[in-house]
Amino acid sequence: MIIADTGFWVALANRDDRHHARAMAWLEKLDEPLVCTWPVVTETSYLLLRRVSSETQRQFLVSHAEGAFEIFELVKDHVARMVQLMEKYADLPMDLADASLVILAEELGHGRILSTNERDFGVYRWKQHEPFENLLLPAPP
Repeated sequence: MIIADTGFWVALANRDDRHHARAMAWLEKLDEPLVCTWPVVTETSYLLLRRVSSETQRQFLVSHAEGAFEIFELVKDHVARMVQLMEKYADLPMDLADASLVILAEELGHGRILSTNERDFGVYRWKQHEPFENLLLPAPP
């Protein structure tokens, strides 16, 4: 599974986004399922509504219903770790969606992510010291 961040979803849906072509190229080449979290779905839905359209927001949610990506279920035990991460990265600052993706990486045992957020995912570490591998920002395979 490959982790998908909000920036990837927004770039995919917004032809005017500077990462759109790269996101489309990755989507066409993927041979693994995509996964994100509810905070990412919420953030993506909000940004699609504001930056693109209500129809695009709706299509994003329909794509999940049709199996385009999975949503990792956060549980109560994850909250303390997310708060710990948000405190650790307060200087960036880290938001809830990003903290949830660090939890997801820790659960998956890898940090392969599609994100337009080069700065933050270049700094964040899962399992305290493991770096993310941002697949979106280098050239697609």
